[in-house]
Amino acid sequence: MEPAYVALEGGRVIEGRGRSPGTARGELVFTTAYTGYEESLTDPSYEEQVLTFAYPLIGNYGVREERFESDRVHPRAVLARELTDDVAAWLESEGVPAVDRLDTREVVTDVRDEGAMKCGIAVGRTATPEDAVAELERCESMSDHTDIGAQVSVSEETIRGADNDGATVALVDCGCKGSIVDSLVARGATVHVLPHDATPAAVDAIDPDVLFVSNGPGDPENYGAAVSLVEAFVDELPIAGICLGQQIVSLALGGTTEKMTFGHRGVNQPVMDLETGRVVMTTQNHGYTVDEPGPRLEVTQVNVNDDTPEGLDGVDCDVLTRQYHPEANPGPEDTLDFFDDVLAMAGPVQQRAVPADD
Repeated sequence: MEPAYVALEGGRVIEGRGRSPGTARGELVFTTAYTGYEESLTDPSYEEQVLTFAYPLIGNYGVREERFESDRVHPRAVLARELTDDVAAWLESEGVPAVDRLDTREVVTDVRDEGAMKCGIAVGRTATPEDAVAELERCESMSDHTDIGAQVSVSEETIRGADNDGATVALVDCGCKGSIVDSLVARGATVHVLPHDATPAAVDAIDPDVLFVSNGPGDPENYGAAVSLVEAFVDELPIAGICLGQQIVSLALGGTTEKMTFGHRGVNQPVMDLETGRVVMTTQNHGYTVDEPGPRLEVTQVNVNDDTPEGLDGVDCDVLTRQYHPEANPGPEDTLDFFDDVLAMAGPVQQRAVPADD
């Protein structure tokens, strides 16, 4: 058993069992998901964070690359009650420190009561509590990561579904999960994945039917280029967004955003449609939310637990956004029809049938 220490903002240091060596720092958050650890660990929205799993056993169905949402693990470190050897070995191969044999109930309660907090991690034969404290002292707040988009975005345009005959989508990659692109391609779309700081000229060159802003990590106010892009096209193209994308669209249309106390992370977040009263279960991963949507957007869906906006529709423009992750990896599939609604905004070009197993 290698020594492992977690230094929390506020002065407390927790000792656990080291499962993957190294030092790290980041914003301490938790997820309530009891499945989908592979999807969570490869979700770019966890960049610059330390992920605590509330569910006690992580790794009980192995590690399979086909479930990954990106090409690497994004949390800076991982905390759990118990990690299987498969997951521990995977994290070690990725150079991501991991600690288990912690009382994760206490960690989750701390975050729930005090909010997401800075932390430092030190794991290894020579690790000391002072090493973890030193990492904590170097930790920045999420809003201080002003260029976090560059850490998770493509560096140049890529194309998926080039042989499809449906809508053309310009997707601004702010840390996009792979299953979002897959969901659009499965519905016949050709998806041009653009860097987070793409210019209007890059979008014009594609001549898309829809502009789509993806999920991603960090403070939406640090995505100035994406905000400007939405401003440039809001009255020219249908615009859609997921998670961070909803926040960026709101900022572009005169709204405001705010940091949440501990965010929504898990696969069991209830969302109510205000028109129908229908409640669906959703997958979520975000620490910021829309405060005021702006004059050109209306709130159409809310979180049942705290009334935060979960869906926005355009009042006088073709805009459709969701705070949750409709692609449903790894969670419930209640909201997959969002992608049909998005592509319907493109008009008659989108007539291709969805594959039966989608």
